[in-house]
Amino acid sequence: MALFPSSRRFVLRQPSVIPGFGLTFGVALTMLTLIVLIPLAGLGVRAASLGFGGIVALASEPRILASLKTSFSTALIAALIDVVFGTIAAWVLVRYRFWGRRIIDALIDLPFAMPTAVAGIALTTIYAPNGLIGQFLTPLGIRIAYTPAGIVVALIAVGFPFVVRSVQPLIEELSREREEVSATLGARRWQTLVFVILPELLPAVLTGFALALARGIGEYGSVIFIAGNLPFKSEIAPLLIVIRLEEFNYPAATAIAAIMLSLSFLLLFIINALQGWSQRRFGHG
Repeated sequence: MALFPSSRRFVLRQPSVIPGFGLTFGVALTMLTLIVLIPLAGLGVRAASLGFGGIVALASEPRILASLKTSFSTALIAALIDVVFGTIAAWVLVRYRFWGRRIIDALIDLPFAMPTAVAGIALTTIYAPNGLIGQFLTPLGIRIAYTPAGIVVALIAVGFPFVVRSVQPLIEELSREREEVSATLGARRWQTLVFVILPELLPAVLTGFALALARGIGEYGSVIFIAGNLPFKSEIAPLLIVIRLEEFNYPAATAIAAIMLSLSFLLLFIINALQGWSQRRFGHG
């Protein structure tokens, strides 16, 4: 509502239910500093004590390179699989009504609530050579547990909800009119999917992919049981950090963590750049 006494304009702003900007911004900045900035600064200072040459020397060690390759490659593969099947699952949950839909919708959030170690033990029990599923795969020469494939399975399980929950709200807001217009103009179903639906979902899909990838890179609890932890084969970088800490080699542990952090930032920067491009290209946000 606006008042105009003596040709001067006064605007009465709607009061906010949350305290003013100064207080809320101060609380947010304090929490960010305590939880994120100070630990990251401590990590950087400890890693810097090795010097650039020391970090490069550690990064070039064959075992560290192998563990970094295992962590990032398996996380990337799992995130890509999650993107495909998570988007399909979100579409089914939003667009179709069937018995048990609410139960399935609730089960998707189970990895959020369940301890990751429990998930790792359960997956190992299922995919071990004598497990529920593994016993049928072993005669075929297929091994899941104690191999990089087992790491991918574990990371798919923990990253799947991130994709579904990122894409699901956008599908709920997606208008069916565009699909109907596309069909009216003679487009085939795959053309409607590729040129009408996917461009709308792309920003949310990239967000889900980034979240699943970030979770997979740093995942520990659900992986150590099913991975087998064999150096140069199925050993992940977070486990190598723990090993260095147990050896009281704190500089090496912080250096490995700093390398992982730098690579993660680089990947997330690229993904955010792609997300920004998709928003500008397809008119979102």
